[in-house]
Amino acid sequence: MKQSVEEHAARFDEQADDYDDTGAPEYRACANLVIEYASPDPTDTVLDLGTGTGAIALALAEDAERVVGRDISEEMMNVAHSKAEARGVENVTFAYGTFREPNWPGDDCEDASVSENDPAHVDIVTSNFAMHHLDDAAKRDAIETIAGLEPRRFVLGDLMFFDEADSSASFYDPAVDDPATVGVLADALTDAGFSLTAVERVHDLVGVLVAERPREDEA
Repeated sequence: MKQSVEEHAARFDEQADDYDDTGAPEYRACANLVIEYASPDPTDTVLDLGTGTGAIALALAEDAERVVGRDISEEMMNVAHSKAEARGVENVTFAYGTFREPNWPGDDCEDASVSENDPAHVDIVTSNFAMHHLDDAAKRDAIETIAGLEPRRFVLGDLMFFDEADSSASFYDPAVDDPATVGVLADALTDAGFSLTAVERVHDLVGVLVAERPREDEA
């Protein structure tokens, strides 16, 4: 990670009020694909890591039983809370959490009615434009943490290199961003027990990976 968690949080705190107005078309296209591939059932619990202002979490709350968002920026989550209240969305909660310490299930899940009546159970994990702040080793740790939650599906939308890593690419800021190659991410997912079921190339440096775990009756 090229900045500390606290530095990243402070940077996003400053951007929170205007964040929803500054997304590039590639970001929006990526978010739409994450939502499409997540495709929760009405009984599903979804964990959205790096939830930001709740774009993914609030969209998935329409179809899921419960959505839990985790982020390091309090101000970004304040925006997400406000959006949820304005829209009357009651099955989504937000709290502090990181990729490697996602605070799951967390106090906001203790009394919730969630799938399989298990407050520690998560069916789907999503993340959009957040994991690229971690270096490759930390990404692998994060994916192992996610796999340990035993979701049936993990949908990752992010900055990623489809060809060789190019530090001169203009779509990201090498001072704060650290995208991995698709190959590195695919290896980390398969090593963690996932099967890579879809790869969507949104841009030369933006993509969506869909990974699934075999059901117990299929394992």
